[in-house]
Amino acid sequence: MCGLSFATVQDQRGHARSDQHAYNLKQKLRGLKPVGEADFEKMVGDLDESLSGSDTESESESDDEDGTGTKTNGNTLSTLLKRQGNIEETEEVEAYGKKRKRGAGKPPIIWFKTPELPSNTSLGVYRGIFSTTEQQNLPNIIQTIRNKQLPSAPPPAPPKLDDDEGGVPLPKAQELGPHIFLCMIGGGHFAAMIVSLKPKITRVHGNVERQATVLAHKTFHRYTTRRKQGGAQSAADNAKGGIHSAGSALRRGNEVALETDIRQLLSEWKTMIDTSELIFIRATGTTNRRVLFGPYDGQVLRTDDVRNRGFPFSTRRATQAELMRAFVELTRVKVNTVDEAALAAAAAEEETARQKAAATAEAKAQAAAAKATKTERNAEEETALLHTTQIEALVRRSKAPALLSYLSTNSLTADFELYPPFSQAHYHASYPLHLAASINSPATVTALLLKAKANPTLLNGDAKPAFELAGDRATRDAFRLCRSELGESAWDWAASHVPDALTRAEIDERAKREKAEEDAAEEQRRKAEMERFKEEELKKKEAKKALGVAKTEKKHGKGKTLVTAEDRREEEARGMTPEMKMRLEREKRARAAEERMKKMAGGK
Repeated sequence: MCGLSFATVQDQRGHARSDQHAYNLKQKLRGLKPVGEADFEKMVGDLDESLSGSDTESESESDDEDGTGTKTNGNTLSTLLKRQGNIEETEEVEAYGKKRKRGAGKPPIIWFKTPELPSNTSLGVYRGIFSTTEQQNLPNIIQTIRNKQLPSAPPPAPPKLDDDEGGVPLPKAQELGPHIFLCMIGGGHFAAMIVSLKPKITRVHGNVERQATVLAHKTFHRYTTRRKQGGAQSAADNAKGGIHSAGSALRRGNEVALETDIRQLLSEWKTMIDTSELIFIRATGTTNRRVLFGPYDGQVLRTDDVRNRGFPFSTRRATQAELMRAFVELTRVKVNTVDEAALAAAAAEEETARQKAAATAEAKAQAAAAKATKTERNAEEETALLHTTQIEALVRRSKAPALLSYLSTNSLTADFELYPPFSQAHYHASYPLHLAASINSPATVTALLLKAKANPTLLNGDAKPAFELAGDRATRDAFRLCRSELGESAWDWAASHVPDALTRAEIDERAKREKAEEDAAEEQRRKAEMERFKEEELKKKEAKKALGVAKTEKKHGKGKTLVTAEDRREEEARGMTPEMKMRLEREKRARAAEERMKKMAGGK
C-alpha cells in the first residue's frame, strides 16, 4: 500500500505502526492515493507529537512503540487530519462566492423563479442531473437545462424479450445516443437500467405523451438475507463467526452467485456504462458496495468516477419499476408553492423560542455562577435547614402536639418557609400547612390553623394555597371546620379557596346520614340476596321433583309418581312440634340400630 520494501520483518512491523502507514490507510479508505515518506514529513511540518501509539495504551508501551526511540502518544495523525479537515472546510465555496459550511452540504434541488408564475411559486430541478462542470457554472444553468431538453426520438421497434428474467436485447453502439445508467442493490435484490435521454412519443387513449426510452434493463434476486433476523449472511458471519446451518450455506452460495451475475452483467454493459453521461447508484453497506466497486479484475464501476451520483430521495426495493420511478423523479420539474405568511409566523415563533432559550440559559448560568461562588452555608442557613428537617419529620408523622411545642420553643411561626425555599423538595410543599395538607393529616391541619394561627392564603411554587393540596375529604373538612371556628374575618377565605364553613354538628349529621344510607343500602342488598336464594332453592326442588316424576313414569308408566325417602319423612313429620320430630328421629335411629344388631347376631 505504501510502495515500500524492507530487509527484515521487524522493519516492516515498525513501519506498520508508524504515522505514515496509518495516514496511507486513511487515504485508501477515502479512495485517495498514498503519500511517500518525504511528502508525509513535509505535511507533518511543525507537529512535534506522533500518533503511532494509542490513548488506551500504557506509558511503557507508547514510549518506544516503533523501536526507534521515538516517543508516541497518539495525537499527530489526529491533529494532521483535523487540520486538513479545516482546510477543506474553508475551501468549500458555494456559487457567487458565498462561503458555506462543509457539514451542511448543498441542497439537493436548485430552485428557480419566473415572472410568468406567482411570486410564491418556484420551479425546482435536482442538482444531481448536472455534471460537476455544469454545477460550477450556475449563472448559465438555464441554458444548460434547455440544452438537456432533447427532441423526441421515433418509437423503436418492439424488441424480442429474452426468456431469462425479462431482459431486452442490447442496442447497437450507434443507436445509444445520450443516456444515463441507474442501478440499485440491497437485500439480495439488484436492478440496473440504461435509459436514453431522448424521450419517445406514444399515444395513450388518443393523447400524445412523452415517455422514457429504456435501452437495457436487468434484475436479479437471490436469497441472501436472514429471514426474521435481518442482515446479510456475510454480516452475521463477520459479527458472530461462522454459522453452520443449511440456510447459512445456501445464503453464502447465493451471495457469491449474485456477485458473479452482477459483475458479469456490468462487463456486458461496459460500453454503455462508459459512455453514460451520469451514473446513479444506490448501494448501502460495505458488502453491496464491494460487489459493485470491488476492487476486482475487469472492474467497471469505480468510486472516484466524477459521474457517480446517489439518489437524493428515499427509494424502495430494487426493481425495474422503482428504477423507472426514480428516473422520472430525477428528470421531472418540481413545483413548490410557499405560504409566505405561514413562513413568517414560523420564523417569528422560532425567534421567540430562541430568545426564551437564550434567557433560560443565561439565568441558569447566573444561578450556577452564584452557586459556585457560595462555597459554604452561613450560620443562619444552617439553622434554617435544621428547623426544616425537624418540622418536616414531625408533620410527616402527624405529631401535632410535638410540632406546636417545637414551634413555641424555637420562637417560630406556623408560616415558617421550609429551606431551601422553592427548591425541588419544597416546590409544592413550601410551608408546614402545605405539607400537612399534601400528606392528608387533618389533625395537623387543625392544630396549625386553630392553635398556631397558620395563614391559609400563602401560595407554594405552583401558586396554590394549602387547601388545594388536600387529597381526601377529612382533610378538606378540617379546613372548613377551622373556618367555622375562626370566623369569616380571620382570613381571606376566598383567597385560600376554602369552601363554606362547616360546624361539628353538621359534619356529625352528615356522617349519620351517610351511615343510615349505607345501612339501608346494605339491608336492601341482603333482602334481595335472600329472595334470590329462596328462588334458587325453589327452582332446585322443582327440578328434583320433575326429575323424580320422569324416572317414575319411565319405570312404572305414565301417571305414576315416585315417592322418595325425603318425601316420606316430610309427610310423617308434618304437623309435629320440634320436640316430637326429635323424639321420632331418635326412635328411628334406635330401631335401625336394633336391626343391625340382629343381623350381626344372625350372621354369627
